[in-house]
Amino acid sequence: MNGTFRVGNLFGIPFNVHPSWFLILGLVTWTYGNGLAAAFPGLFGPLPWILGLVTGLLLFASVLAHELGHSFVAISQGIEVKSINLFLFGGLAQLEKESKTPAEAFWIAIAGPIVSLLLFGIFTAIGVGTHISGPVAAILGLLASINLALALFNLIPGLPLDGGNILKAAVWKVTGNPYKGIIFASRVGQIFGWIAIASGLLPLVLYGSTANFWNLLVGWFLLQNAGQSAQYATVQDKLAGLTAEDAVIPDSPIVSADTSLRKFANDCVIGQNRWRKFLVTDEDGQLVGAIAVDDLKTVSLELWPQIKVRELTRSIAESNIVKSNQSLLEVTTLIEQKQITQLPVIRDNGVLVGLLEKTSIIELLQRQAQPA
Repeated sequence: MNGTFRVGNLFGIPFNVHPSWFLILGLVTWTYGNGLAAAFPGLFGPLPWILGLVTGLLLFASVLAHELGHSFVAISQGIEVKSINLFLFGGLAQLEKESKTPAEAFWIAIAGPIVSLLLFGIFTAIGVGTHISGPVAAILGLLASINLALALFNLIPGLPLDGGNILKAAVWKVTGNPYKGIIFASRVGQIFGWIAIASGLLPLVLYGSTANFWNLLVGWFLLQNAGQSAQYATVQDKLAGLTAEDAVIPDSPIVSADTSLRKFANDCVIGQNRWRKFLVTDEDGQLVGAIAVDDLKTVSLELWPQIKVRELTRSIAESNIVKSNQSLLEVTTLIEQKQITQLPVIRDNGVLVGLLEKTSIIELLQRQAQPA
């Protein structure tokens, strides 16, 4: 999450905090400290606010435990947890990738609410079973109620909440398409976002009451994140339905290995500035490597007619070559992982189809989005 800073590691998982976290911590410390001071006059000096700070830290520890629930299940599925972030609206565990099956996605999603419900049970049992009274009992009661509220709120069936991820897994199971699940759950999340905004806005407009102002912030949070999830899933769904060959550039920069450097320079280099590297094929059209325009400088001009392109051809790593029938979603993931902009595309028999660029994928999606 942007704007966070790292404060340490938890079980090998980077733990980050957003500056907005301190705002909520200070608010909880002040308001609950005032509440304790009013309810228990016997608390002297700064003690009520110290207890308020401890309560605030325990509340965030509960949120952290909730996110660790998601994280441990994800790790058990072989999914790396990039970080856990605490911010204004709670917490977020950032996962490396999606689960492989709807069932695995379900268990990651439900793990957080289960942890919160367990904490609700533990705090309730301690408060009831030990007959504790006074400020400590009040704090235990608050922690129990907050964990119950955290579990129930997160079970609302709309992204980005856990209930939305559960709904996503259910739609994925029914349709067989994870992106349709994300899109559906995101739309539901947007509906709940508008409901939350309305519930905060109407009292403000009709009665001048700011009692539900927090609902406005929650609604905005749901709308923003659900909308982004829907857009991202829509693009992924389109990419999954296309192949690498669909995004190959027409008139890709290709030259035969048996071409002389002189002919290569005359036909492909002189008068054009777009391509600085060309794919090289053999007599059967199979990819053998690539030649860079700058490599011509390493050979004397007098020798260009005698020397073939193959002599300056450099091999291309197999990991940087994609098959023509490969999903464009996989290709895009590879481009992002390797931080590259171009990939040669070949058929199963090694015959070169052409060059694919990151920009050609974007242009393809733009053409797909245009009305027929």
